[in-house]
Amino acid sequence: MIKHTKRILGISMLCAALMTSCEMDRLNLNGPSTENFPLDAKEAELGLLGAYKALTLLDASSTPIWHVMDNITDIGYARPGNNYTSPITSSITTDNALATKPWSAHYKTIARVHLVLDNLEPLKATMGEEQYNKINAELRFIRAYCYSQLVELYGDVALLTKALKLNDELPGRTDKQQVVDFIINELAQTAEHLPVSQKTSGNVRASRVAAYMLQARVALNFQRYDVAAEASKKALDLAKGQHALTPFDATVAYVGKGHADGEPQSANIFGHAGYAESKEWIWVAEYNKAINANTHNQTYYMASRLGKGVCYWGPTQNFIDSFQDIEGKYITESTIYNEAKPFENRDPRLDMYTARPGSRYFGFQFEPNAKFSKVNNYWPVINGTGTKPSSQNNTDATNAYRSFSGYLWRKHTDLSEYATTSVSGESDLNVGIFRYAELLLIYAEAKIESGSIDQSVYDAINEIRSRAKMPNLPQGLSQAQMRQALRYERKVELANDGLRWFDLRRWNIAKDVMNGYIYLNRDANAWTKSAIQRIDENANPVYNHSVATKSFGTQEVKFQVNKDEYWPIDIKEMDANPAMTQNPGY
Repeated sequence: MIKHTKRILGISMLCAALMTSCEMDRLNLNGPSTENFPLDAKEAELGLLGAYKALTLLDASSTPIWHVMDNITDIGYARPGNNYTSPITSSITTDNALATKPWSAHYKTIARVHLVLDNLEPLKATMGEEQYNKINAELRFIRAYCYSQLVELYGDVALLTKALKLNDELPGRTDKQQVVDFIINELAQTAEHLPVSQKTSGNVRASRVAAYMLQARVALNFQRYDVAAEASKKALDLAKGQHALTPFDATVAYVGKGHADGEPQSANIFGHAGYAESKEWIWVAEYNKAINANTHNQTYYMASRLGKGVCYWGPTQNFIDSFQDIEGKYITESTIYNEAKPFENRDPRLDMYTARPGSRYFGFQFEPNAKFSKVNNYWPVINGTGTKPSSQNNTDATNAYRSFSGYLWRKHTDLSEYATTSVSGESDLNVGIFRYAELLLIYAEAKIESGSIDQSVYDAINEIRSRAKMPNLPQGLSQAQMRQALRYERKVELANDGLRWFDLRRWNIAKDVMNGYIYLNRDANAWTKSAIQRIDENANPVYNHSVATKSFGTQEVKFQVNKDEYWPIDIKEMDANPAMTQNPGY
């Protein structure tokens, strides 16, 4: 297993107490308060680290929330069940754990912020203005991030700027636009007090680049394009010399090829080595086995059956059919696409980010089709104990809980974790929250939507396409054509990063994309090009349903306008707080 030094190696018993103190709050919205914490700069620093750690506690099926969200959209699919099927069928309830956990988790993190922030001012004289401003800015950054997630998921939310005391009235909801104003203003006030880079912390702590990127992301999501363009430009300018795209490693040579050739991997970006060395990461959630309750079991839930996983999450056929060919054309227009060999001559990210039939995945030949009763096990070759692969019973085709989509995510896995993954496995693979590729795409979208397309927009998108060995965009595209190009790149490049749910709502296309069917190829059947009518203006395949269902399984999906834009408030929160109101439709 690739090892690297974790930058934040421990949080003291005091911080452990801080982590549990919020559990005693009378409500999720209440934060702990004390008359004597923090006493000094050291305690303030410990409290700040506790707030960072709190961000890592939000998960679903032992998977950090960032790598869950895309699997309740058109590009990813979860094992069928109430928690993950109900969000895509407009049947989510007010006690659904997936929908209610973020509310609780983010307010607990905000409470941890307030525990330090409310009592930080008296320490300014003793700790020095520079250190005070930095800790103050980091705390407010964390709070702004939490509110950005809350307002995206729930709309109007309770805006707290200090801890509630026991005799305070419980707050109602603040209009989401006011919350967005608060976030943007907070980041404007604090960004310049942060260091440009936090590389020495492993990018675990907030930097100036991260602050402007958060400001840009929030502004973009709420269609404040001028603000988003300005903030993302500041972040890009600051990022020069600090952050950049990391080229794919030598395993990119295996894309479009078979399991015998080798295993494509992107661990130099999304694995242990990537978090240790890649300049692409701007802000990272750190996991560390040396810290109590600071691990996850993501690899187990993502990996194949033969890879010692349970195939919980996987890309949809809709996503696979979205990939262009290597000449930059969709498969409905391509002259080189071969439906008999559908994974050849495609955008390399298809194989770098997903595992598809016929490829090698976690050291095994991946074949969901039952005609492959035996598959190759390449671990003897990988481990150097043999010169040829061994033969293995193909549980990826026979297990009742094999991949439900017929595909698996390769992105955000690391082959080294095969050695430790199990039902009780503990992974401390970090999770990236902000990376340079997204920053480029935020800037490009803001410029496109504000009607200020120039060469810098082409350059931003082409930088990402060049890394993927895809051709540059042709010059002279219209706004509509640039919009499609941008949406293609966000869909493909940011897949399984947890952003698709928000994209569908920002672009007002969830009502179209998430009504009807998503397609699944659990048995790895062959399919014909005629199953797809066209690729629409948002880079989404439109299917000929009667043809598609001859090869694919389906999941019916439903999206109700004026309801499914937001998740419900937890019924327990509603019962406990008379000032709280529910979102429409629940």
